[in-house]
Amino acid sequence: MLRFVKRDEISKSKSITIKILAVILALLVSSIFIIFMKKNPIDVYLSMFKGAFGSPYSIRETIKLAIPLCITALGVAVAFKMQFWNIGAEGQIMMGAFTASLLALKFAALPRPLLLLLMIIAGIIGGSLWALVPAIFKSKWGTNETIVTLMMNYIAIKWVTYLQYGPLKDTKAKGFAKIANFTENATLPEIFKVHIGWIFALILVAFIYIFMKYTKKGYEIAVLGESEKTALYSGVNIKKTIIISILLSGGLCGLVGMIQVSGISGTLSANVSGGVGFTAIIVAWLGSLSAPIILVVSILFAGLKQGGSFIQSSFGIPDSAALIIQAMILFFVLGSEFFVKFKIDKKVGDV
Repeated sequence: MLRFVKRDEISKSKSITIKILAVILALLVSSIFIIFMKKNPIDVYLSMFKGAFGSPYSIRETIKLAIPLCITALGVAVAFKMQFWNIGAEGQIMMGAFTASLLALKFAALPRPLLLLLMIIAGIIGGSLWALVPAIFKSKWGTNETIVTLMMNYIAIKWVTYLQYGPLKDTKAKGFAKIANFTENATLPEIFKVHIGWIFALILVAFIYIFMKYTKKGYEIAVLGESEKTALYSGVNIKKTIIISILLSGGLCGLVGMIQVSGISGTLSANVSGGVGFTAIIVAWLGSLSAPIILVVSILFAGLKQGGSFIQSSFGIPDSAALIIQAMILFFVLGSEFFVKFKIDKKVGDV
């Protein structure tokens, strides 16, 4: 008789081996689908890699996709470490983009360094305050943060949609529902032809790693995530810890909103988050809520997305087919997490 039992512990090498085997299995299963489309699987996979990492241009595009994923996943990881299920990253990104955009549009004449600094601060504040609402509900009344944060995503998206079609609609857009483009003063500068958001991402990876591993507050967040009773006995101020960690989580997501409007789109729109908030949840889990691993997983996820876009044009594969290939790979990689936490226990039943 076969049954699954929870592992007491697993070595890092074994965990990595399981995930590598999952990727190999995903590629094999996806190959069957590719063959049905009358394409050579090896050629498709090589093209995906080439589209993601095969040239300076493709590497830059992959990095641009990885930046918001990485920073958002870091924010989500802080909340998840405390067992606060922040599903509201999409809304927090949107509100960070909104507050940063207000400054970009209203104070376009300010010197570039000053305007960008103010936009960064505004983005962080916007995301933090949007995350603060469910944090207060959770700490005071014990509400379900999953539902509250999820609902607030839609409020944020509809708010920006209203602005796009109403108060902030560009009168010069000839009838299109569009908010005016930012001036150059409100756009992030580039280093190596990629906006400086990649520098923010690297700094934040180091900061979150040190904060969670070596600071008192990081320890308190981890203890609270393990057991609220243990946290109480340890003298942790639970309400304060919840508020601080969620402000940090929402602030990082809000910063992503600022980076996206200033470094990528150059304006505010209802599509600015682009599903990053939900994808970042997967990245955070696959990264084991560890900042350095999250960085690596973000790059791989971005490469998968960029490579999927590349094979659409190079092989004439429909968008839906490329998404199926990506989804298969994600499904198996996520499924491998089950075998990291559980093992097969073979037991012979009574005769």
